[in-house]
Amino acid sequence: MSNNRVEKLESTVAELESTVEGLTDELIEAKERIRVLEAELDADTPTRVPERRSEEAGTESSKTPEAEPDEVAEAAADAEEDGAAGDEAEDSGSDDIIVA
Repeated sequence: MSNNRVEKLESTVAELESTVEGLTDELIEAKERIRVLEAELDADTPTRVPERRSEEAGTESSKTPEAEPDEVAEAAADAEEDGAAGDEAEDSGSDDIIVA
C-alpha cells in the first residue's frame, strides 16, 4: 500500500512541476509582449506636457494684468475683514472650514 501512495505522490509532484514550468513560460512571454507594447506606445505617443506648460505660461502671463496699488489695498482690507469673521467662527466652536 505504501508503494502505491509513493507513486501517487510522485505523479502529483510531476504534474505540479509541469504546471509551474508552463506558467513560468507564459509569464515570461507575457512580460516580453508587454515590453514590446510599451515600447511601441512610447514611440507612437510623444509627450506634449512640456509644450502645453510653456504655452500656458506664455499666454497666462500676457492675460494677467498687474494690480493697481489701490486694488491691492482694497483686497488687503477685504482679507482682514474676512479674517476677523473667520476668527469669530472658530471661537463659536463650529468645525466649518472657511475657504477664502
